[in-house]
Amino acid sequence: MSIESIIAQIDAEIAQLTQVRTLLTTNGAVSAKPAKSPSTKLVKRKKRVLSADARKRIADAQRRRWAAQKAKAK
Repeated sequence: MSIESIIAQIDAEIAQLTQVRTLLTTNGAVSAKPAKSPSTKLVKRKKRVLSADARKRIADAQRRRWAAQKAKAK
């Protein structure tokens, strides 16, 4: 049995359990739309990008913090 078939079976069981849960929470009322699988709810976020100037400011600030810690330790 391949991993893909195992995952497909798990997804089918999840879909079936979601439908049962929906039926139980709506007191048996049948909905017109089938339940969506959990994987369709994933949303990709945009990658955050820092400018070169912002990265330099952050690095300089960290170096100042490290220097302050070294000076404090002596």
